[in-house]
Amino acid sequence: VQLQASGGGLVQAGGSLRLSCAASGRTFSNYVMGWFRQAPGKEREFVAAFHWGGGSTVYSNSVKGRFTISKDNAKNTVYLQMNSLRPEDTAVYYCAAKPYTGNYYSPSLYDYWGQGTQVTVSS
Repeated sequence: VQLQASGGGLVQAGGSLRLSCAASGRTFSNYVMGWFRQAPGKEREFVAAFHWGGGSTVYSNSVKGRFTISKDNAKNTVYLQMNSLRPEDTAVYYCAAKPYTGNYYSPSLYDYWGQGTQVTVSS
């Protein structure tokens, strides 16, 4: 399994970015796909996740209403649309995948990780 994240960059507060995660190496229909982020000096934290085959989508409280996770089945790609960005959203963003279980939130449960993409939001 390979996950290739892209789309990060520098944006002003209030702006938008869309991250992409190209997934390959297997069928992901029974996998959970997630986005996490890690700011300097902080632990990796959950951002959003969903079950590729359908079902629940979950977001952290800090991004709910501003970020949207989605997928393109034809491209085997997961997206994270980030709107109304804030300086506190600055972090390296990672996509991750794991076989489906009920716990979407813990990074330690994810088996596969992309390389990370830097998002910097200036005030």
